Amino acid sequence: MIALKTKYFWAAGALLLLLAGCQPDTPPQASESMDTKSSPWLSSLVQELEQERSANPPAKIYRYTYKGQEVYYLTGRCCDVPGKLFDAAGKVLCEPDGGFTGRGDGRCPDFVEQRQNETLVWEDKREQK
Repeated sequence: MIALKTKYFWAAGALLLLLAGCQPDTPPQASESMDTKSSPWLSSLVQELEQERSANPPAKIYRYTYKGQEVYYLTGRCCDVPGKLFDAAGKVLCEPDGGFTGRGDGRCPDFVEQRQNETLVWEDKREQK
């Protein structure tokens, strides 16, 4: 009787271990906020980023107030890759950082000092490859 209980105990334990190791077939999706759902251009940008390989550091989009207007900043994803600053309609205003000098394209040199009201809008949460 004890041998039978021990056999069931080990069988149940093995089953639990197998189930704990299961993972879904689809990769985890990046988070998305209301901003991306209400702004078609922002939603398209997020979809493009999700089609690319995950970067290290991961891509992020922040919303700020800059010079009295709402802007969106896409972080640079590596080394000399510049970040991009968009207006609320999706037009690229400048590349405030990155590039060879690390100072971007020079069109908005005061962005880092003048930006306000930082809100994380989207972050790529996929695992880095």
